[in-house]
Amino acid sequence: MRVCIFGAGAMGTSLGAALSKAGVPVELVSRNAAHVEALRTRGAVLSGSVEMTVSVTAMLPEEMAGKYDIIFLAIRQRGNREAAQGLVSFLKEDGALVSVQNGLPERALSEVFGADRVYGCALSWGAERIAPGEIQMTGGSFAFSLGAFGAGKKCSEIAALLKRAGDVTVGDLQELRYAKLAVNAAFSTLSVISGLTFGELASWHKRLALGLMREVFSVARAAGCRKLPLRGHDLFRVFSGSWAGLLLPVAMKPYKETRSGMLKDLEAGRRTDIDYVAGAAVDEGGRLGVETPLLESAVSMVHDIENGLAEIAPETLQLL
Repeated sequence: MRVCIFGAGAMGTSLGAALSKAGVPVELVSRNAAHVEALRTRGAVLSGSVEMTVSVTAMLPEEMAGKYDIIFLAIRQRGNREAAQGLVSFLKEDGALVSVQNGLPERALSEVFGADRVYGCALSWGAERIAPGEIQMTGGSFAFSLGAFGAGKKCSEIAALLKRAGDVTVGDLQELRYAKLAVNAAFSTLSVISGLTFGELASWHKRLALGLMREVFSVARAAGCRKLPLRGHDLFRVFSGSWAGLLLPVAMKPYKETRSGMLKDLEAGRRTDIDYVAGAAVDEGGRLGVETPLLESAVSMVHDIENGLAEIAPETLQLL
């Protein structure tokens, strides 16, 4: 079986390291030549909540050849359409394209690969690339929530592969996606606005975090979700009641040191993926007739930061 991770950034590299350590032959693909060279020379060096150095196979996109049984897509979503057009010729007819991105990317990917070849997988850890070949693990553990967009004929095969690296939950893709989206739309968005960690946000800005999560809950219910399963818990039940404020810091403790990966985009002068994370919930809310005023305000604030009209600071949260 040939397996590829297209987009060996922080999450893609850590995924590749976990699979490689488990003995899964996997090729890590990145456009970052310095990162590829470091991976080839020293391996993937993980530190923080997970510490290991693993030999991996790494390459540039132009070095890809042949066809793959499974391609894990781990790039920023704004590059999905171009990447999908380029990758479709590398995926076997009976192969699987597995998005490990945040948001709701599968519908657009199915337009290129076909619904029955598309799968989604939410990753339950935080990571940050701190140097070429070096990844800081900022929380969580290797755990996967997998679902099929279409018929799902290869779901058990993909799950078996991932189980070699960590815990796997297989379920309804829409429910799994909205569960992760509720967390990301709240914490990644507030983190990129404020610069704060997820732990700081869960302790000091509960009202905002829960407000954003609950707007995603409303969209998810309108989309037909009966539960939002994440790490053995139903987010609907946990964070809809009066105890939610007390539970939030406890739930986010494994990710207390995590900051939004979108901060790295801003530091590098790039636009963020906010339109594909919190913005995805706004778009689906509009489609389903669900109002999402707080999400809309947060997305707008991130765009203001991108355009130099607002600063990354805890005080900026007061403008929401």
